[in-house]
Amino acid sequence: MEERYSGEIYQPTMNSTDFSSTASESPGEEPPLLVELGIDFDHMWQKTLTVLNPLKPADGSIMNETDLTGPILFCIALGVTLMMAGKVHFGYVYGISAIACIGMYILLSLMSSLAVSYGCVASVLGYCLLPMVALSAFAVVYSLQGILGTVLALLTICWCSFSASKIFISTLAMQEQQLLVFYPCALLYGLFTLLTVF
Repeated sequence: MEERYSGEIYQPTMNSTDFSSTASESPGEEPPLLVELGIDFDHMWQKTLTVLNPLKPADGSIMNETDLTGPILFCIALGVTLMMAGKVHFGYVYGISAIACIGMYILLSLMSSLAVSYGCVASVLGYCLLPMVALSAFAVVYSLQGILGTVLALLTICWCSFSASKIFISTLAMQEQQLLVFYPCALLYGLFTLLTVF
C-alpha cells in the first residue's frame, strides 16, 4: 500500500533567453562604486581649491552639485582637532552646522531669484569650514587666547565668510548682495571660532 519514492528531483530547465540581457554585461563593464555613489574626487579638489584661494573666481557649475562627502570630512576633522585640543564638541559642531544650513537655506531662498537646494547650501558651508579646521589644528599646539590668537581668529572668520559668500553669489547670481550674504556667514563662522578659541 505504500508508494515508494523514486528519488528523482525536479530540476527546472533554463532557457537561454531568460538571462540574455544580463549575460552580455560583465563586471568589468560596470561603473566604479565611487561613481555610482556620486563621489568625485576631482570636484572635491576643485571645491577645496576654491575655498583655499578666496581671490580666485568661483565656478558656479562645480558648486551647484550637492557633494556632502567633503563637508562631512571637514566637520569630522574639526571635531577631531578640537578633541586634540581637549575640547569634546562633536555635538556642537554637528548641531551648529545643521541649524546654520537650515537658516542659510531659508535666507538664500528669500534673497535669490534662482532656486536654492539645501544640499548646495550644506556643501558650500561645509567646504568653507576648511580654514576653521586649520585654526583648530593650530590651537592644538598654541593657545589662541592672546593677541595672536585674536588676530588669527578674525582672519579665519573673514576667510571662511568671504569664500562662502563668494561661492553663494556666483552660484545663485546675486552679484550685488555679497555683503548681505557675508554677514550671516561671519556670524556662523564666528560661532565655530568661539568653539575653537575657548
